[in-house]
Amino acid sequence: MTQHSPTPEGVVADSTRNWVDRLAPLFARPYLRLSRADRPIGTWLLFLPCLWGLALAILATASYSTHDLWTVVGCAAGAFLMRGAGCTWNDISDRDFDGSVERTASRPIPSGQVTVPAALIWMVLQALVSFGILLSFYPTAIWLGVVALIPVAIYPFAKRFTWWPQVFLGLAFNWGALLAWAAHTNGLGLTPVVLYAAGIAWTLFYDTIYAHQDTDDDALIGIRSTARLFGDNTRTWLRWFLIAVLVLMGIAVLLACRDRSILSLVIALGGPWAMGWHLTWQLGKFDADDGPGLLRLFRSNRDAGLLPLPFFAIAAMV
Repeated sequence: MTQHSPTPEGVVADSTRNWVDRLAPLFARPYLRLSRADRPIGTWLLFLPCLWGLALAILATASYSTHDLWTVVGCAAGAFLMRGAGCTWNDISDRDFDGSVERTASRPIPSGQVTVPAALIWMVLQALVSFGILLSFYPTAIWLGVVALIPVAIYPFAKRFTWWPQVFLGLAFNWGALLAWAAHTNGLGLTPVVLYAAGIAWTLFYDTIYAHQDTDDDALIGIRSTARLFGDNTRTWLRWFLIAVLVLMGIAVLLACRDRSILSLVIALGGPWAMGWHLTWQLGKFDADDGPGLLRLFRSNRDAGLLPLPFFAIAAMV
């Protein structure tokens, strides 16, 4: 593994001088960086499918309560904590690979700021607090939260045995669509499963864009990704993923609105329509050779994922 020296403060190479770098206590900074607390986009991408699932559950059942407010708060906290635990696990698993990649060599573990045993303890602490929150949900949601650990555990190793590791990331990152539905209904059904599939297609879209930042380094060390697999055909594949997001989310909306008015259905369908326009804009801006531009597009998916929510909320009130 190539050895890299950390900066004086241990700042990660592609840091944007965020709140962790400026305000957090010195002793806490390596652990917060390990959890990516300095990069909130990952928490958003984990949290947004939860909001979709809850919104469509409210739309489908035509009911809501104060428990739904707690579901939002609990899912937000859980997304932050489990994203942190997942990133910690990812960095433990990838510590040798990360040390060989310029963009990731200054992360806390390969740069020597955090030891592997300390990282394991930090990961368990985050997971335990998240589990405590999960216990406040309905039994079906609790079981779903436990099962979610399977794709989280597998993902760091997926890039070693498949060209489609983004599928495993999608399985993990969009689990909240199922969990939040179950937190409202204490059950499952076809609607959240189809919504979950839409989320996986979305992850394939945005994480393929993200993975293009590291294609050269990944090729040198043998890491697989959809970015390397698609190569010059990436734009075509992104278009297909975009279509899959629209179709699958549209079907989920249709299923959720079976007992709603036509007006409610039309308004709710505006959600995937608005998101589709944002993804189309991203596709138009995609340039595999523009590293900073790729990162900006990836981060813009917070806005893309937020767009369906006002439509779902208004449709639920009609």
